[in-house]
Amino acid sequence: MKKHNFSAGPCILPEDVLKKASEAVLNFNGDNLSLLEISHRSKPFLDVMEKARSLALELLGLENKGYKALFLQGGASLEFLMVAYNLLDKKAAYLNTGTWADNAIKEAKAFGEVLVVGSSKDKGFNYVPKGYAIPEDVDYFHCTSNNTIVGTQMKTFPKTNVSLVCDMSSDIFSRQLDFEKFDLIYAGAQKNMGPAGTTLIIVKEEILGKVERHIPTMLDYQVHIDKDSMANTPSVFAVYVSMLTMQWLKDLGGIPFIEEVNNKKAALLYTEIDRNSLFKGVVAKEDRSTMNATFVLTDESLTATFDKMCKQAGINGLDGHRSVGGYRASMYNALPLYSVQVLVDVMQELERTI
Repeated sequence: MKKHNFSAGPCILPEDVLKKASEAVLNFNGDNLSLLEISHRSKPFLDVMEKARSLALELLGLENKGYKALFLQGGASLEFLMVAYNLLDKKAAYLNTGTWADNAIKEAKAFGEVLVVGSSKDKGFNYVPKGYAIPEDVDYFHCTSNNTIVGTQMKTFPKTNVSLVCDMSSDIFSRQLDFEKFDLIYAGAQKNMGPAGTTLIIVKEEILGKVERHIPTMLDYQVHIDKDSMANTPSVFAVYVSMLTMQWLKDLGGIPFIEEVNNKKAALLYTEIDRNSLFKGVVAKEDRSTMNATFVLTDESLTATFDKMCKQAGINGLDGHRSVGGYRASMYNALPLYSVQVLVDVMQELERTI
């Protein structure tokens, strides 16, 4: 029986997707060749890449609106660099809501002036800054929609006339947003879309070409747009599984459907965290992430007991990030509501034993 997988990444994937992917590894498209063996220039894979890019735009409602979808490599961490390389001419504004936003700021400082317009670093990133102002003379504003490590999530995004860039690595496709507000979105696939190895970039093409610096070929968004994400050998397997996952989501009813499911999962777990005297949350309630719920035991002496009970229940990946400890339940799109109920049942069972 498959375990209840709360891992923060690589993420849980739909069972149907795993089945189709495993079949493709042995025999892709009935051609008696493995997906891992075929040429990335062959028509079967070119069709996969085209469908993956098309599905991404369709799910976000950005078809025929001047956006391009790319599947590149290097993870979101490389995008910290690429965003600044391609967009930062003189000055950019950043919101610092966690480790990954902090890393993005460090990369951007190599290309121009960086204004940190808001930061929650003073309290260990356990809240999302509010009431900050974005200068009108910056090249873009960068934010991170979800803090995977600590478990906070931006519930609203600022109104601004400058280009809006967002790292959505850990909550892409999980909730409805006005995606046309964003000029560039990037997301590592391994948090909510597919296996590690590829990164989705959604970019409004009109914002490119405005910096005077030379951009190395493989770091130039325009090069990848012109080459349809095929400027070099792509991550064939990761793109294929991401395509399957996006198709699975579309067949379910898309983002509107999955948002309802995600809200139910989060409500179930957070209600128990607040009710059960043996547990407590660690971030501001109004900023709690739907994707990554973080919590701790009120009595650390119960750690071994709780961990053993979770293991017996088939619960996997509940440990908090190594930098903060505690527990982190990552409830990505493919995690069923039933798995959250199993975790809640274990939490209540622990309460009954005390």
